[in-house]
Amino acid sequence: MMDFIMIPAIFGILTVGFYKLFELFVCKKERLAIIEKMGEKFTPDMLENKINLPSVGNASFSALKFGCLFVGLGLGLLVAYLICVTTIDGYVVRNADWNWEVKQTISVIYGACVLLFGGAGLLTSFLIELKISKK
Repeated sequence: MMDFIMIPAIFGILTVGFYKLFELFVCKKERLAIIEKMGEKFTPDMLENKINLPSVGNASFSALKFGCLFVGLGLGLLVAYLICVTTIDGYVVRNADWNWEVKQTISVIYGACVLLFGGAGLLTSFLIELKISKK
């Protein structure tokens, strides 16, 4: 039933994985080049205004983003199920005489609800981040 999302999800995961792997090696070479360029003249005050390291006070909102995203996706699946149960005859007890259009309608309902509520979850996490960062 969720076959429509598997190919884009796997492609996205592989793309991000390859990007992060290449970024890891490129950043390592850049750091080594900076260390070689500085040589023996390194003093701790050289890093004062040159490199901005993240401070401990900056909170990472990745857990909030993923939490809101997964809550939105779960809510989208639940709403899609409820829509299908209430509008399509024989949805709970699988009807053998479903035609192609009914199956496609079910796929569209699930896809639309998952994307809509997932986006709403990300929007919610963004608004929460703004509210927290203003304080």
